[in-house]
Amino acid sequence: MPQPTPSDSGLSRRLGDFSTLPEALSYAAKGQTGLNVYSGRGDLLETLSWGALRDQAVLVAQRLLGAGLRRGDRVGLVATADGEFARLFLACQLAGLIPAPLPLPLAFGGRDTYVDHLSRMAAAAHASALIVPPNLLSWFPAAESLGLRLLLSPAQLAEQPGGSVPLQPTTPDEIGYLQFSSGSTRFPLGVAVTQKALMANLHGITASGLQVRGSDRTVSWLPLYHDMGLVGFFLAPLASQMSLDWMPTAEFARRPLEWLRLISRNRGTLSYAPSFGYELCVRRLRNAPPPEELDLSCWRGAGLGGDMIRPHHLRAFSEAFSSVGFRSTAFVPSYGMAEATLALSFAPLDQGMRTDEVDLDRLENEGIAAAPEPGHRSRSFVLCGPPLPGHVIEARDEAGQVLPDRHVGRLFASGPSLMLGYDGRPDETAQALSADGWLDTGDLGYRLGGEVVITGRAKDLIIVNGRNIWPQDLEWTVEHAASRAGEVAAFTVEFDPDTGLEELIVLVEARTSEAQSRQELLDEAASAIRQVHGLEGRVILVPPGSLPHTSSGKLSRSRSRQLYQAGAFKMTAAEALPG
Repeated sequence: MPQPTPSDSGLSRRLGDFSTLPEALSYAAKGQTGLNVYSGRGDLLETLSWGALRDQAVLVAQRLLGAGLRRGDRVGLVATADGEFARLFLACQLAGLIPAPLPLPLAFGGRDTYVDHLSRMAAAAHASALIVPPNLLSWFPAAESLGLRLLLSPAQLAEQPGGSVPLQPTTPDEIGYLQFSSGSTRFPLGVAVTQKALMANLHGITASGLQVRGSDRTVSWLPLYHDMGLVGFFLAPLASQMSLDWMPTAEFARRPLEWLRLISRNRGTLSYAPSFGYELCVRRLRNAPPPEELDLSCWRGAGLGGDMIRPHHLRAFSEAFSSVGFRSTAFVPSYGMAEATLALSFAPLDQGMRTDEVDLDRLENEGIAAAPEPGHRSRSFVLCGPPLPGHVIEARDEAGQVLPDRHVGRLFASGPSLMLGYDGRPDETAQALSADGWLDTGDLGYRLGGEVVITGRAKDLIIVNGRNIWPQDLEWTVEHAASRAGEVAAFTVEFDPDTGLEELIVLVEARTSEAQSRQELLDEAASAIRQVHGLEGRVILVPPGSLPHTSSGKLSRSRSRQLYQAGAFKMTAAEALPG
């Protein structure tokens, strides 16, 4: 029976202090650690030391070049959570090719939609080749019709001649890969990350953010076409000689507790998830105690990122799994984005999730995160720690002036991890990245004692009579007040073009089909919004699972708005409450 790679590499630990990823791979290849691929039922399917993976990647690199690709060509890779993707991605690094990880079909509405989306992404990346799993190959038209030189599966690539084609990996200033953003208001943009920026971020993550130690081991189900999965839980373990245990994202969604079993069985110490990942584990317990075989006392870094952090779900997780050794101090809130390679800030280790309770009335009306006043509503935000060394995060007002602590503004970041730009999109790059190296993150937040606090996305902000209202506040209020509610999306739409007046729309996934229960859900949702936020709006029930998400799993309010305006969510008079 195969055994996973050990947690001890046998090497002197180096924490991302390399000039390029191929250099990091060459060092990790000298040790015993590596990659282990698991099924959704916990079966070990493939185990590869970093050394074996490097040897295999060399052969694949030579085949890519032997098939006619040239240094600097772009290669679209469908990001499966297995050894095939790892070999292909690293082969591109060794051959001087530029890989562009692409999503699996899970987040799309069908075959045609998926093929169209992937074809457009490949075109946006100016890809010369597209490599897809064998079960998807028949979905695509001929390579020539897609503007590609090569369209093939990994098995077909293995039939290509290789030989002794010389390998010339990229240099520090060259593009290492393209990371497509998971944007929902526009077609995803290809973030161009140089080797130098990648290694700066990997060093910051492993040396400062997570402070990797000799016994550390990583476990992940995060998608590899998303920056948190690719950089945080593939490239960071490689660059710090850790072993990595992978399970597919789709399998996690079906069996979330297998994630925890994998951590327990292999004594994983570092693993990340968005808030909904922890929430799904709690829901899967169905009010029962956690499985007796779990022992989560080894988990020292339970990371949080990828979306707005929801404190109540994390408290519920901590309470549910404390009996099997989970410590609330293991939570590590962090902040980042693909445009910064991945990470910008980490909360201090061993302190858990810390929150700042603020006066919601003053926040909405004055943009100041002050302590709650008597009789006022309050809201807790999670502290995401100080910026990584060499990085700076500022909150600025509309005039571009830096704001003092506790004043909410648009967040700007600078540092060695920032992207080169949006590949082939100079106008979009100029809008996001200034000539002097400051990135407009598109997020709103404030600084507090050297740490950053995120309040939401600027594009999602709802403005009503001068009040700045965060949509997630409305959504969480409904979810908390209405027991039959699933996910919720809140946004505004213009209903009077002459005056510019907007109407609040709240889409609520209904877990019930019974008429009286649906009416009670409508009443509960509308009443909660009215009482807690003093707002009137239109509440519409939609089928479970119908609210759209980005490829990284986030709720897409922008896409929800587009679907609503296109008439995708039909309603009857009994299922809408006009404001």
